[in-house]
Amino acid sequence: MHIVLVNPEIPQNTGNIARTCAATGTALHLIHPMGFSVDERQVRRAGLDYWPLLELREHISLEAFFEAIPRDRCVFLSTKAAKCYSDMVYEPDSVLVFGCETRGLPESLLKANYERCFRIPMLPRLRSLNLANSVAIVLYEALRQTGFEGMERRGALSACNLPENS
Repeated sequence: MHIVLVNPEIPQNTGNIARTCAATGTALHLIHPMGFSVDERQVRRAGLDYWPLLELREHISLEAFFEAIPRDRCVFLSTKAAKCYSDMVYEPDSVLVFGCETRGLPESLLKANYERCFRIPMLPRLRSLNLANSVAIVLYEALRQTGFEGMERRGALSACNLPENS
């Protein structure tokens, strides 16, 4: 599974997304230009000690990214899409592409890939959800559909070691 952030602007969002990617074994692709450096304290702080576990790839442009990853594996997420993200059938190698916090994905990209564009449902009077939350929502649906491969599905606690008043 891959998460792609096209021109991210807010370091804390990217840090939170990096932590989610590390916790799920998902590669994170960052498309330049970005509104910060991944060396900035805010990004690292949001990701805490997960950065060494993260598979991070940076691309100098969207065009360079599409040279490395086939476009037919990409799922484009946008508030401008008509179809719901949970209607997509995800594959273990799906590439989930998200736009920047203030502009989203370029309209030309959405038009060229309309059949592969999906949205998260929300009330019509709202503009959008937080980027880190959106990534988590869609990524976990994709992981659910593909069986959470390689992930623990239950915690280490069992009924025998829970406190009696639980």
